[in-house]
Amino acid sequence: MKSRILLIEDELATRFGFVRYFAKEGYEVGEARDLAEAARLFAAERFDAVILDINLPDGNGIDFIDAIRESDLAIPIIIITGAADIPLAVEAMQRGADNFLTKPIDNAGLAVFLRKTLEIGSLKRRQAAHQRMERHKEPYWGNHPAMQVVLEHAQIAAESESPVLITGETGTGKGVLARWIHRNSRRTPGEFVEVNCSGLRGELLAREIFGNARGAFTSADQDRKGLLDIADHGTLFLDEIGDMGLEVQGPFLKVLEEKQYRRLGDVKLIKSDFRLISATNRDIGQMVHGSQFRQDLLYRINLLTIHLPPLRDRRQDIPVMAHALLKSLNRPDMLLSDEIILLLTGYDWPGNIRELKNVMERALLLARGEQLQMCHFSSLGNYQQPSATSIQEVETSHILSVLEQSGGNVDLAATRLNISRATLYRRLKQLREQE
Repeated sequence: MKSRILLIEDELATRFGFVRYFAKEGYEVGEARDLAEAARLFAAERFDAVILDINLPDGNGIDFIDAIRESDLAIPIIIITGAADIPLAVEAMQRGADNFLTKPIDNAGLAVFLRKTLEIGSLKRRQAAHQRMERHKEPYWGNHPAMQVVLEHAQIAAESESPVLITGETGTGKGVLARWIHRNSRRTPGEFVEVNCSGLRGELLAREIFGNARGAFTSADQDRKGLLDIADHGTLFLDEIGDMGLEVQGPFLKVLEEKQYRRLGDVKLIKSDFRLISATNRDIGQMVHGSQFRQDLLYRINLLTIHLPPLRDRRQDIPVMAHALLKSLNRPDMLLSDEIILLLTGYDWPGNIRELKNVMERALLLARGEQLQMCHFSSLGNYQQPSATSIQEVETSHILSVLEQSGGNVDLAATRLNISRATLYRRLKQLREQE
């Protein structure tokens, strides 16, 4: 996709020369003759670099740097200045500009300079994305065979550009998985843009996705970017897409087919190179039969479908997942007794991982730094006691998972399990004899 430059220059002849030259060089150029027009364009469209004159009819170009940096910390800003304005250019760099050029400007020289500046901007974005990833704690997915299939499909999704549909009950981690796919894809430097389709309906959802032109409706006093624009070069995540109304499904299908769209109330076509990930807790196939969801849209969004199973279908993952949540809550030292583990694995978890995290947070709060007790899980009082066979399976899975997390260190595993070293050896011997 062509790099887009915002040129802010009041001299018509200079602006015309730049635009004609950069168009031949393969760039798309947005033109502004003053700060007001520049602000409108920058708010409405996405740009990869800004070329900014200092002396403009309605103010000092330096003042516009702050507005640019509030919106984008990485976008390259090149200042154009006269020889007498060099002190101002230095001030501009102190306020966030990347470099400056003095007039008269050689177009060929500026083109070389611009390419290098765009490369630096791209490196800044990748570095910022890498830092975000470093700060992010990798989620624990579990060892159940169904989750291994999920991870295999998620890896395939990360390596491709195909639309992905993630299905599963509320709280199973569909949004977490969508972010994981984005972080592990080539789209990582771009934005991960999320919208919940059940929270916005009809025209409100359309405004959010497509944006709007000034005057499109009563309160539209300026052009507004939509999420499609923000997700350009990144990922658009439509959570609960099954709740998207038919009046929005049609226009969105056209976007998927043509990769371009119009803001509400505008005639101008805008391109967006985004990757789509959708999620739903509803049976969209059934919705298609009931004429609640367009079949042609379903074909566009479910090229790869990943289903997240509920916790009750993979109970052996619950103990280690509870420990992983304790670790994410900065309490990796907190132990869970066998009695608590049986309580957790015997509960059906209608809210799935989201509910489990809520229960663990509440228990830590009630414990006030002390050891977790059964009374701290009173909200799970009504549960179905698992059978003796399932209890043994859960205990076995729990022991093996903790041992694996401890790197095979029996002493450390025994401490985390809150049992003696001899008891753990005896239990491992029993497991070997059962094989």
